[in-house]
Amino acid sequence: MDAPGNISWAITATALVLLMTPGVAFFYGGLVKAKSVVSMMMMSFGSIGLVAVLWILFGFSMSAVDSPTAFAGNPFADFGLSNLAAGEGSNVALLGVAYGATFAIITVALISGAIADRAKFGSWLIFAGIFATIGYFPVAAWVWGGGWIMNLGTTLFGEDSGIGVIDYAGGTAVHINAGAAALALALVLGKRIGFQKGILKPHNVPLTLLGAALLWFGWFGFNAGAEWLAEDMGGVGLIGLNTLGATAAAILGWILIERIKDGKATSVGAASGAVAGLVAITPACANLTPGWSLLLGAVAGIVCALAVELKFRFGFDDSLDVVGIHLVGGLIGTLYLGFFATGTGLFVGGDARQLAVQLIAALGVLIYSFVVAFIIGFAIQKTIGFRITNEDEIAGVDQVVHGEEGYALADA
Repeated sequence: MDAPGNISWAITATALVLLMTPGVAFFYGGLVKAKSVVSMMMMSFGSIGLVAVLWILFGFSMSAVDSPTAFAGNPFADFGLSNLAAGEGSNVALLGVAYGATFAIITVALISGAIADRAKFGSWLIFAGIFATIGYFPVAAWVWGGGWIMNLGTTLFGEDSGIGVIDYAGGTAVHINAGAAALALALVLGKRIGFQKGILKPHNVPLTLLGAALLWFGWFGFNAGAEWLAEDMGGVGLIGLNTLGATAAAILGWILIERIKDGKATSVGAASGAVAGLVAITPACANLTPGWSLLLGAVAGIVCALAVELKFRFGFDDSLDVVGIHLVGGLIGTLYLGFFATGTGLFVGGDARQLAVQLIAALGVLIYSFVVAFIIGFAIQKTIGFRITNEDEIAGVDQVVHGEEGYALADA
């Protein structure tokens, strides 16, 4: 794993995943009002700055546990990672820390899409720091660091069962986690002024398409990046093909629904479909044959295109469809493995046990993340305030919060 080729791929994959968060900034930035684009993008860039620092100081130490019953690792076990940096094999270990940081960063940044146009930046950073600490770092330990989700199959069915929760790159830890937290924050902050179907249009469609392109580009590092730890990187081919195929199929599924419902296939729909496919294939990329990946992408595109309408039916203002895409897409990808995971899925040589552990893991993270995010958000709102005033929302959050405009056209 410390061969030059593996090391080169590790740093490349880390850079690719880091680029995904600016991709989120562009994707979200194009979807909001022109007078909110700076605020929207700053929430992503603020997440990069804050979460990366917390991960290095204590987050990485929290992301691994010694027992499946432990909540998280000791944050002070190697505060600032001085021991890790001085130890044998530190080159490989520190690359792993950097790669893991990019996952923590994007998980937090994704949540911001649910509170577009109406959030204070300082309050967002407080939320981001607390949620990363008790919302993401422990869940990462549960899923990948020896925690209860990682050991769920053994706990329920024994060591010889061959059953374990499959979440290769973050269906639970990243997407369900972020999507459930986004729903909680949307409820805490309430609806934007004038919230109703069709009234809030994207201000810059090309910006959104650029963001989707950067996300798709970076997602190859997101999904295939961890293969650098394998001696022969033997899974990269399947993971890369599935990342391409499922995403492409999801675009077709989403724009088909748009064409049926509204008579037109839109570019924003294509971009959203791509993200839905990427989300769904994330947990499943290494454990599906290419044909089943295409079906997963199509299902995710279709279901997520319908799911984004739920906010109007139930009256919660998930501004940029974090719930409809990331929560729903993450659930689809995670549960789909229960049916079609190679060798263990219910319909491909396995039994219902794979579906059972996938469902328990998904629901466990969903409930935990929602409750934690709601409590943090509610506490911030009731103390220092999380939402800007109605007057400031009308004036524009960019000028009020950041003193900047996304487009200084009058001075051009």
